Amino acid sequence: MKPSELPTKEIDFALIKPIIDYALREDIGSGDITTNSIIPIDLQTTATMTAKSTGIIAGITVAEYIFKILDPNCSLKVYIQDGQSAKNGEPILEIKGSYRALLTGERLALNFMQRMSGIATMTHNCVKELKGTKTQILDTRKTVPGLRLLDKYAVLMGGGTNHRIGLYDMVLLKDNHIKIAGGITKAIAQVKTDNPKNLKIEVETTTIEQVQEALLQGADIIMLDNMSTQMMTQCVKLIGNQAKIEASGNMTIERLKEVAETGVDYISIGALTHSVLAFDISMNIESE
Repeated sequence: MKPSELPTKEIDFALIKPIIDYALREDIGSGDITTNSIIPIDLQTTATMTAKSTGIIAGITVAEYIFKILDPNCSLKVYIQDGQSAKNGEPILEIKGSYRALLTGERLALNFMQRMSGIATMTHNCVKELKGTKTQILDTRKTVPGLRLLDKYAVLMGGGTNHRIGLYDMVLLKDNHIKIAGGITKAIAQVKTDNPKNLKIEVETTTIEQVQEALLQGADIIMLDNMSTQMMTQCVKLIGNQAKIEASGNMTIERLKEVAETGVDYISIGALTHSVLAFDISMNIESE
């Protein structure tokens, strides 16, 4: 299987629009009572988003949408596009428009961009560790409910690869599926009888014996879960080119290069999205 055949999605604005609309309703409700009491309705100004650390930016489109909803006549100048690197102190985005709109949308735009840029930056740092190897960084389903498409888009912007988007676009037989089915052989046989879309089948394994069984049953991807580097090396030799190989579990950034050098195709890291360190971005609104 080619890496491009893994479930991968660019940002689909039609799908993320409801997420942002809900966030706007959640934050603004019946109106920004403080801003609307203090700021004249016709006052115009300029705001600049600035990087306060160094990393990869993601979420520009989301910020643009937020400010355009609040002020359809506002204009934006993008200095750093999604997927590009920003250095500490560099301007990212300039917005000109209603002072009320800029102040009301500030926190929501920053919340989205700081999370997404944090994911993109961590992903980028992991990808850098794999330079010179064939291994790709995968994300997981360990995302904030409702934010998955944004989280996974941010992974793409950091140079990572999306694993399955949800439970519907890849078969992944984990330990509990295998137990209830009565073993890997029976589990694969069952999903093959109920797989009209011919989705790729991945099997989670923890022992060499399980790897052998998954191979015999024609698994497309074999996950080596929580294995030592030594055991992974043995499994990679055993599998060869018969299936793609994913390493998972306890994947710290310090360990990535060592794992990649075993020859695995993918390393999945849940921490990309479940333990996000927000990227520091400030938004300065000029006083008129």
